[in-house]
Amino acid sequence: MPPVILETPRLVAVMWEPDDAGLIQELHSTIETTQYLSGAAPWSREKSEERLRNWFGEQARDGITKYKILGREDDRFIGRAGFSLFGGERQEFELGYSLRRQEWDKGYATEIAGGLADWFFARNVASKFIAFTHPDNAASQHVLTKIGMRGRMPMIVDGLSCPTFELTGGMRSA
Repeated sequence: MPPVILETPRLVAVMWEPDDAGLIQELHSTIETTQYLSGAAPWSREKSEERLRNWFGEQARDGITKYKILGREDDRFIGRAGFSLFGGERQEFELGYSLRRQEWDKGYATEIAGGLADWFFARNVASKFIAFTHPDNAASQHVLTKIGMRGRMPMIVDGLSCPTFELTGGMRSA
């Protein structure tokens, strides 16, 4: 297993391995797991390989990316979560996560999002980060508020006005 980036009580974040495109494609293989993502369609093998290359590039360039999330006890693939730079001239770190359908409703999204928030601020990556969701993704909006994020002006993403949230280190420790 690659070196551990972050551990939570039930989850482990690690860097991807070069042959992990199949896991990414499996994660995003149904409309149920992609309906709130850009494109709102299952990912092809090519798109999964491209995302994997992008995450390796982000890690090399920024020292941070979206990581592979595994079960701490059994190393099973849970999903992906982490940060990427988002935006044009005024880039900000953006938190994102996606979990396999069979891992929903177990509290994993809140656990990894909260763990990543603490990890982000402990390493002084930046003074704040953002997250946005599809307007219909109430479950993800709930996760973001549960870890202490506060709403800010919506962002237009793929032509949609998306609820947008931000978190500072001070807000997280409050």
